[in-house]
Amino acid sequence: MPGQSCRAFQALLLLLASQMSFGTRLTADPLAKGIQDNSFFVEEAYNQEPGIVQHIINVPAFFASGSDEISFSFTQEWPIFTQTHQFSYTIPYTFIERENGFEDIRLNYRLQALMEAERTPAFAPRFSLVTPAGDASKGFGHDQLGYEMNLPFSKIVSDRVTLNFNAGGSLFSDVNDRDLWNYNLGASAIYAVTENFNLMLESVANWEQDVDSARNIDQTVTALISPDARYAFNVPNDLQIVIGAAVPIGLTSDSPDWGLFFYLSFEHPFARTQSNDAK
Repeated sequence: MPGQSCRAFQALLLLLASQMSFGTRLTADPLAKGIQDNSFFVEEAYNQEPGIVQHIINVPAFFASGSDEISFSFTQEWPIFTQTHQFSYTIPYTFIERENGFEDIRLNYRLQALMEAERTPAFAPRFSLVTPAGDASKGFGHDQLGYEMNLPFSKIVSDRVTLNFNAGGSLFSDVNDRDLWNYNLGASAIYAVTENFNLMLESVANWEQDVDSARNIDQTVTALISPDARYAFNVPNDLQIVIGAAVPIGLTSDSPDWGLFFYLSFEHPFARTQSNDAK
């Protein structure tokens, strides 16, 4: 009897341990949440958490016969008190053929209209002012204030997979007496190999208008498909460093033939919050 009681007690302990392990797996965050809001071409619909700032450096290089372009851009994203509101700005600098200079600077506001839930995607519409900082004579802007809107959706659909979708457009009014309308679409799938390593496939299309000296409007259609990878380093003091690379491939005659893309992000607290203190 004592031996049977001991074996029964051991079996009960194993059952309880297995149930606790199963419960832990159910309540743990999916691997897909390990890296968020670090895509390259398709915007993810996640605002910065309170007290967290993100610094982003993008370096895209595009190559086509007789027309190569390399750019550097710096972006900072700041929450406005809560995750509901976010301000950011983007400063780009471009080298193209024998010209180089700043392009138009974007000032961005993004509203976290929907928080992601079991049946609801994250949705964070962005409105941007495109300031005329670029030199239009070099092709780096329109010398006019522009207005841009983008509608990004994001949804974790399994433990490892996130899907993203973008749709948007921009308006530059009174450019050589013409109004220029641009449109964009984008979609991506992200697979979390591990919590800190993601493989991504992004695709974007842009319909862009420009006006020549004769006031005729030219429209170009560019489209890219891009296999990407990104890796996150989580270091002390809640600092996350994300590095990434991509090889975008052009799909239309107006697109570059191919390119290289490099990404670097630093995300860290700028103010202590209750969530930070609890970590």
